[in-house]
Amino acid sequence: MLNRPSSIDNRKPVIAVVSPFLDKHHGTERCVAEQIERIADDYEFHLYSTTVHDVDLSKIIWHRVPALPGPLLLSYCWWVLANHLWRWWDRRFRGLAPELVYSPGINCFDADVISVHIVFAEFYDHMRRALGFRANPVGSWPRLLHRRIYYCLAIGLEHLVYGGKSALLTAVSAKVARDLMRYGKAPSQLPVIGHGVDARRFSPENRARLRERARRTLGLSEEDLCLLLVGNDWKTKGLPCVLEALGRLTAHPIRLLVVGRDIVDPYRFAMARLCLDDRVAFLPLRPDIEFYYAAADAYVGPSLEDAFALPPLEAMACGVPTIVSSQMGVREIITDGVDGFSLDDPHDSAKLAELIALLYGNETLRRRIGESAANTARQYTWDRNAQQLRLLFQEVLRRKRNPQIAQTTQIAENAVHEPAKRAESA
Repeated sequence: MLNRPSSIDNRKPVIAVVSPFLDKHHGTERCVAEQIERIADDYEFHLYSTTVHDVDLSKIIWHRVPALPGPLLLSYCWWVLANHLWRWWDRRFRGLAPELVYSPGINCFDADVISVHIVFAEFYDHMRRALGFRANPVGSWPRLLHRRIYYCLAIGLEHLVYGGKSALLTAVSAKVARDLMRYGKAPSQLPVIGHGVDARRFSPENRARLRERARRTLGLSEEDLCLLLVGNDWKTKGLPCVLEALGRLTAHPIRLLVVGRDIVDPYRFAMARLCLDDRVAFLPLRPDIEFYYAAADAYVGPSLEDAFALPPLEAMACGVPTIVSSQMGVREIITDGVDGFSLDDPHDSAKLAELIALLYGNETLRRRIGESAANTARQYTWDRNAQQLRLLFQEVLRRKRNPQIAQTTQIAENAVHEPAKRAESA
């Protein structure tokens, strides 16, 4: 399927965007969608993807690459092969020769710019023990084996693609830039383009407007302190630590909402042991995710490993006090005790319980931290993110057209390294 805008200026630089799917419900995909929508007037974007949802295609040409049903490992291998084949066909028979290829992660071997949202080698190091067969029930072993094989494939491709010199890598956080050192990249030379947030949807004003209805719908009383965790793969997101912390606070009316997709059964035993069955609710994602932020009094996300993590930033934008771990890229924009809290050890449930108890007993503190969090989050917009990428595209196109130009000019370096400098100063 070829979806053509009504009119496109053919003099614009032609850029191929390669992503397995694109929507605004997943972190990486949302980032790419927000970026290309905002700078579509400057470039002729050709999007190679299997599915597209919630994206304005009026100025973007979508080339639908058919998906192959089946396990992730098989569908991913097919995707890498298929997008190369589809783009070759367009070059060979349609005369479409993009000046630049942009990919979020490893989707192809010919990308000129790759935005790195996760370093699988680093992720696997942190999760190796949790992915061990002895640490999981026998019934989960086939799924576990599949994940381990997939991660091994991804790590091998990282060595091949990230370790090469053909593509310019940009990191979603300074943490990811440091993680890329294992592939011979100097963090100071990697542009950092952090996630953004939609300030119209995620704001203290919108939270206040939705709050009463959200809490009533979710069965929360005025006395309840509502904690929120959003995401999939709950073990990685730190749910075991949150449950243990909640088990230490049985004297307080504290409720936990876990929003996302994962298997609940592994957590039932811990909930029964800690007497949490009536204090924890597992809820599905919904398009108006701000509904959950409106109901929450605090966001808890002590991830074991996370390149950035968009939900904590959205919670901050809503004025919700947020607790994250030091292993998360979003930690770089948080000043501990000022606009959020940081947990040095994502396994430290005792410390997490102390922070939750502190918030529970001090409404003034919750309000102050929430107001500061909203002020911080306002600096990180999708417009800002897209502008940084636009500057990077300009630089790479100049370099491709004239190889004598230095790899990165000072203006582009200053623009895209600003988030990292903010983190260092904090």
